[in-house]
Amino acid sequence: MTIQTIGVVGAGSMGSGIANLAAINGFTVVLHDIEERFLDNAIQRMNGFMAKSVARGKMTEEDQQKALARIRTTTHLEDMKEADVVIEAVLENLELKKEIFSKLDRIVAEGVILATNTSSMSITEIASATNRPERVAGMHFFNPAQLMKLVEVVRGYRTSDETVNELKALSKQLSKESVEVKKDSPGFIVNRIMIPQFIEAIKLLEEGVASAEDIDKAVTLGLNYPMGPFTLQDFAGVDIGYHVMEYFKQELNNDQYAPPLLLKQLVRAGRLGKKTGAGFYEYE
Repeated sequence: MTIQTIGVVGAGSMGSGIANLAAINGFTVVLHDIEERFLDNAIQRMNGFMAKSVARGKMTEEDQQKALARIRTTTHLEDMKEADVVIEAVLENLELKKEIFSKLDRIVAEGVILATNTSSMSITEIASATNRPERVAGMHFFNPAQLMKLVEVVRGYRTSDETVNELKALSKQLSKESVEVKKDSPGFIVNRIMIPQFIEAIKLLEEGVASAEDIDKAVTLGLNYPMGPFTLQDFAGVDIGYHVMEYFKQELNNDQYAPPLLLKQLVRAGRLGKKTGAGFYEYE
């Protein structure tokens, strides 16, 4: 199937990044969210990202305007009927994703791939909400999607070889490198390795072994990571890490993935309305 129009459901930081990436690479994009204000914020984020690229000489103002012109925003999920492939990037809530996939299954043409940007959740279960499980797969981008080179292409239990190959080819067209996750396992590759590192870093902080600043410094300088575990968790949101750990614990039936007490406390503090949101550096 020739892919010309990419639908993106969810206009948050990941969804807007994926939409921007697709438009920059010449695809027509239909970007959906439930309210216009979310879509307006997404366009502002894209404009801000591209303005920085123009300032650095990475793209021209003409390229910026052409990319924006390729993006149509909508609050009507039915507009996804125009898409040759749809990438879902809503909240990490399994029931919400299944609800969206069930609706998309009835909207888009037969044979259209429905991909999810989930970082950890079961592709097989999401696909069960459709009548096309062989055309459902994971397509996990990393934040910011415009810059991070990796895409995890994830098989569900019934995902076809054709679907996997088409998503690998699409990743290449989006200037990304893809890896194939051959088995639908929680966290896929990157998060399965990263989450235990987060947990150990939090435990070191809890035990008073070192400060968050020095743990981050040790990891960036000692392991040559671009940022430390606490900087990364604060950037992504401690609530996301918490929910992923809880999901791992449940799905893998292993308490080693349980979120540490300090993480639970920070998430609760954030829910109590701290203006900046709870984070490890804020905790210190």
